[in-house]
Amino acid sequence: MHEKRILLIVGGGIAAYKACELIRLLRKGGYTVRCVLTASGAHFVTPMTLAALSENPVYTSLWDLKDEAEMGHIQLSREADLVVIAPATADLMAKMAAGIADDLATTLLLATDKPVLAAPAMNVRMWLHAATVRNVARLRSDGVTVLAPDEGAMACGEFGPGRLPEPSAIFEAIQSHFASGSALAGKHFLITAGPTHEPIDPVRYIANRSSGKQGFAIAAAAARSGARVTLIAGPVALETPAGVTRVDVETAREMAAAVEAALPADVAIMVAAVADWRSEAAGIKIKKNGNAPAPLLLTENPDILAGVAGSLQRPKLLIGFAAETNEVLEHAKAKLARKNCDWIIANDVSGDVMGGTHNTVHLVTASGVESWDKLSKDAVAAKLIARIADALT
Repeated sequence: MHEKRILLIVGGGIAAYKACELIRLLRKGGYTVRCVLTASGAHFVTPMTLAALSENPVYTSLWDLKDEAEMGHIQLSREADLVVIAPATADLMAKMAAGIADDLATTLLLATDKPVLAAPAMNVRMWLHAATVRNVARLRSDGVTVLAPDEGAMACGEFGPGRLPEPSAIFEAIQSHFASGSALAGKHFLITAGPTHEPIDPVRYIANRSSGKQGFAIAAAAARSGARVTLIAGPVALETPAGVTRVDVETAREMAAAVEAALPADVAIMVAAVADWRSEAAGIKIKKNGNAPAPLLLTENPDILAGVAGSLQRPKLLIGFAAETNEVLEHAKAKLARKNCDWIIANDVSGDVMGGTHNTVHLVTASGVESWDKLSKDAVAAKLIARIADALT
């Protein structure tokens, strides 16, 4: 499997500016995006804007010799996993329904052998016109997914159906498309994320710098694949990903109990940075009195990863994380054997990884090491879920 590839065709209409937000959501979700901008669409957004957001060249002309030499339009149409049209204007949909190919966008649409999803946007009277109704029916019968437009006030001053669906709604439709045929659909993923807080007294605790971002990104990617996801989250200020069941905990012992209660699972990914030790918490706040405080007496916390590995309900695939500051691969390989798990994801946290947006990780398995260098945490999540789908297929 690979990161899913979207070919986004941006039609001409005032709603074209919303394509920028859609690209942002897709990139954040780990999708690769290539854009085709129609001549009409270029009146509303620029190729430079789409290229900056997608991090890929933008294609505008059927007759660009450089583009044709580097990537012919037929190849462009067939490289994608899904073709998305947003906004899909009345003109574009009419040409699609009639099989007309008179520019780059319509030629790609006629040449593609991949699924097509159209997000309409036009004046209410155009949407309700008999010709558009007929064209939409024809496209749907041809297998094109045509989303229902939103209803509301329009730039022209009229009110009714015809507004481009919000980028978040288009994004959800794209996610649903891929989830419906996923090898992971219906499988139960158990994921831990974030730090644990081990209280010293009513106001202080032992913790670490984990933000939970990588674990939450993995939970979101798993949900997008169609999996049923249980996310056991330490104390973090992150929104629950769509389609994920979240259980909030504070301490390592609470996390261990929540993990045990969530089993059985097909896949368990232990991303959380669980505190190794805890102390007996004082009943009242420890005050300064001019003398050094009594030493903290530390007790080892339960080993959640090893506990799951030894459980009678051991998942088919058990993945641990190793956050290291030195000899990253050596420590990860030792942990793989010691914890009796299937994979270890190792990363160097001596820099700003904890709390940052990017990560360099190493997938350590019994068969070797695979390194993913300087990716966003969303991209790491997408690659990991694709790798898991490969392993379970």
